[in-house]
Amino acid sequence: MKKKTVIYYSEAFKLEVVKHYESNGLSMQETSKIYGIRGSETLRNWLRKYGKESSLNKVIRVEKPDEKNRLKELENEVKKLKEALADTYLRKVTAESTLEVAAEMMGLTIEELKKKLGEK
Repeated sequence: MKKKTVIYYSEAFKLEVVKHYESNGLSMQETSKIYGIRGSETLRNWLRKYGKESSLNKVIRVEKPDEKNRLKELENEVKKLKEALADTYLRKVTAESTLEVAAEMMGLTIEELKKKLGEK
């Protein structure tokens, strides 16, 4: 089994890499390659910890008030549907259990009881 090599970087090195990234406008991959950093998330973590807020890409979502309301409506609908599905599942399990008990009390298998109930 191949042993994993763990590399520890000094604070000074991390700060130098972050400064280089922020001042030269290179991509994270290019900066990582220059400094021989192998971890894909390593530089991103350093930027979060040591960098300026502007050096990481941000996602900004602009939405109209009706879009926000629609999202809430859809989330509520999904919640209600999940609850209804759970309720239906519980009813199904309860019905199957009741059928098993009835079959056992009558000395039949579930299939025999279903066949008998289907005839009536």
